[in-house]
Amino acid sequence: MRLLQRLFQQVPRDHWEPDGVWRRRRKVVAGTVVVGSALLERSLAAEPDSRQFYRLTGAVAGTWIAGGAASGPLHLGRELGGGRPVMAPVALGLGAFGGFFGAALIARQIPMLYNAISSVLDYADEGSSPKVYLTTLANGAAEEVFFRGALYSAVGQGHPVALSTAAYTATTLATKNPALVLAASVMGTLFGLQRRASGGIQAPLLTHVTWSALMLRFLPPLFRRAPV
Repeated sequence: MRLLQRLFQQVPRDHWEPDGVWRRRRKVVAGTVVVGSALLERSLAAEPDSRQFYRLTGAVAGTWIAGGAASGPLHLGRELGGGRPVMAPVALGLGAFGGFFGAALIARQIPMLYNAISSVLDYADEGSSPKVYLTTLANGAAEEVFFRGALYSAVGQGHPVALSTAAYTATTLATKNPALVLAASVMGTLFGLQRRASGGIQAPLLTHVTWSALMLRFLPPLFRRAPV
């Protein structure tokens, strides 16, 4: 409960940017979304464990990072006590995984969700574990650099959590996978709240990679057999 309360306690900060910097950031973000979405769609159309899959997923991560870096200054953020956020984001990642694991036990009983989730987890089952882990964690970190870094800053002061989450979810629509879209909407909201509370990308990045690593490790066995 205390961890959730922290999501609504914002660290005092001043990340004001001149109008010219802000307009440039928005242009870079818009172009990056178009390119990144197209590459994301192609990556999940590639064969699992193929060279094309790893090239495309690497290109997706590279696009998000390049767009984030080119957009302007990014900030790591701080906790209320003044230090960098570490333990709380990891704990939130663990909690988020627990919630998703419970939901997965239900989803495997629903054919549409079972098929959607298993089609994504095929990449974990059929791929080389080190490569899959590296690809997954690199893309998770890169998404935070861009969506909670560049894009969050580009949307301005009016409802940045809602708008950045909407953009994140809309980008995931390119995958045509309802399970990924649903996960993006839920986790995107959590990541956005962390970004707002801490004033930077470190908290959502650590939560994202913790959650992703656990999902990749423990969910595939649930979807290797036909649903009951």
